[in-house]
Amino acid sequence: MPGDGMPGPAGGYHGRYLRVDLATGEGRFVPLPGEVLRRTIGGTGLGTWLLLAESPPGADPLSPAAPVVFAFSPLVGTPLTTSAKFAVVSKSPLTGRINDALSSSHFALAAKRAGLDALVLVGACAGPSALILDGERLRVDGDGGLAGGGLRLEPAGELWGLPAAAAEERLRERLRREDRTRRHAGAGHGDSPLPGEADGSYHTAAIGPAGERLVRFATLSNGGRHAGRGGTGAVLGAKRLKAIAVRGRRSVPLADAAAVYRAAKDLSARSFGPATEKYRELGTAANLLVFNRLAVLPTRNFQASTFEEAAGLSVEALAASRSRTRASCAACTIGCEHVYGVRRASESGGAGRGIRLEYESLFALGPLCGVGDQDAVLQAAALCDELGLDTISAGGTIAFALECIEKGLLDPASPPAPVDPAGPPGAGADAAAASPPRRLAFGEAAAVLDLLGRIGRREGLGHLLAEGSRRAAEAIGRGAAAFAPHVKGLEMPGYEPRGLQAMALGLAVGTRGADHNRSSAYEIDFSEEGDRLRGDAAAARRAVETEDRAALMDSLILCKFLRGVFADLFEETAPLLAAVTGWDVTPAELRATAARIVTARKWFNQREGWTPAEDTLPERFLSEPLTQGASAGATLPRSRLREMIAAYNRARGWTDDGHVPPEVRRELGLEPGRGAP
Repeated sequence: MPGDGMPGPAGGYHGRYLRVDLATGEGRFVPLPGEVLRRTIGGTGLGTWLLLAESPPGADPLSPAAPVVFAFSPLVGTPLTTSAKFAVVSKSPLTGRINDALSSSHFALAAKRAGLDALVLVGACAGPSALILDGERLRVDGDGGLAGGGLRLEPAGELWGLPAAAAEERLRERLRREDRTRRHAGAGHGDSPLPGEADGSYHTAAIGPAGERLVRFATLSNGGRHAGRGGTGAVLGAKRLKAIAVRGRRSVPLADAAAVYRAAKDLSARSFGPATEKYRELGTAANLLVFNRLAVLPTRNFQASTFEEAAGLSVEALAASRSRTRASCAACTIGCEHVYGVRRASESGGAGRGIRLEYESLFALGPLCGVGDQDAVLQAAALCDELGLDTISAGGTIAFALECIEKGLLDPASPPAPVDPAGPPGAGADAAAASPPRRLAFGEAAAVLDLLGRIGRREGLGHLLAEGSRRAAEAIGRGAAAFAPHVKGLEMPGYEPRGLQAMALGLAVGTRGADHNRSSAYEIDFSEEGDRLRGDAAAARRAVETEDRAALMDSLILCKFLRGVFADLFEETAPLLAAVTGWDVTPAELRATAARIVTARKWFNQREGWTPAEDTLPERFLSEPLTQGASAGATLPRSRLREMIAAYNRARGWTDDGHVPPEVRRELGLEPGRGAP
């Protein structure tokens, strides 16, 4: 930026990322060449490139050497709706593979306005700490390091143990007091108004108690939103970094401001149209009854595909029985958040608080565990927020444990020790002192709430479950792995793969594991052209297209709820990106970029030890037919899944078994010496 010693970049970018060594507290701006930015865009694309550059091959995800990347995009800070997002990218402690979690909040805006295209954290703090970034005081010295006092690590012992929301608020209050003291002393901040928003606010992100205890599916929270999947919270917990606070008020450069504002006005208008009506009026929880009607609603750890109490958990039933309000993410016109009141107190006294409820949380903490009690599901979602737990992995791991108990494979009073556990010394040792509930079974709401608390504390059986279903199955043995609901270690979302077979492929080949958002292959199952009960090579080739569109949206970054407003995503976002950056970008270039980003993620996994055997589904889905409703009799033979995977890999230009050939890596710039890590 002008005046800080860095060259001027393309529109939408600052042309640099900030690299912070948490062991020393020292930071350094690193230039990002325009070629790299154009080939990766931002978000998951840029985050993957930086992870490849910064991560030593084979690094343990919980070691100091493992980096965490916060990547923004050229659209963050523009007036384009839903663009206030960031991607946090790391090696997952749950899977050992790439993890790229997305979140929306003012944190993304503040970091971009502080002059960053990305933030890379390496090393580990000596003790519980908070990282403070004041964009107005970040300056580059003559050696490329930082001067001006805009970066500092502070002790955060008083925040350790707090829920993320409480830690964020306490940190912001501390920083507000510092500002008041500085102003009273006449120090000021230079320009007026103060950095950030009008009141000079810092925006924050933090981990909860589960992240501190290295629960492998712990989340990162920011302003009530969550980068939920894959265990980013545990990675930061291992670095003893409780929270990050950032503020800034640099403007985001635009190559053609008038064109950007016209595009923003048009996109906002379309975001109020029929393509987003379901999200505005009902929220994603509306999927529950649709999936139940199609008999693809995972129930009791995927032993059934319909739930007899689904109607009581529907959005209609929820709205009729309790208060409901709507809210929006930062810089969003859709307003998809539906916040429900809770009538009974949670474990931490959360009665009367509003709880955001999405379909995935509703499915995972409700039908998947056999729970039909509205308040119990809302309390469980609230408890996951308080502890900092991914609701999908938490519900999936609990449902797996309940089936193991049901089958006599697991004694909850004397659980096996985890294999190579990640928790702090002494975790799980108090199993005898904290006896399990009288009844651990599907449908027992008290059991789910109790186990969530134990997971967050790594107490007794919770110590084993904090490792996730894959590691729990390894410790339990006796055939438990056949129904552990994961791919590559990441628990499965709320899509029954035998009845949604394009989605089954997307889950099997997903680079971060069983994930619906990175493949979006369910679009094929629900289209007129797809046959959801019989996948084939044509569906596999179409899955490449849906995955590429998802990769582009996650790199720009735009909310996936906007996908329906675009007739052709590549055709319509090319001029939008050109207006922001000034590049002569074309739809064909964006298609190639999206494919490159997917391949880069796959290459990271291959570098870290991925094998073709990982691209599969648990045995249950390949040998047991569905028996209920509209999907009764549906099967997914192993041979069919293998044929789909081979067709997908060929369409990607990889080998039939999924390896990225050296010539493809060279062509895409994924080999050293060719403008890549």
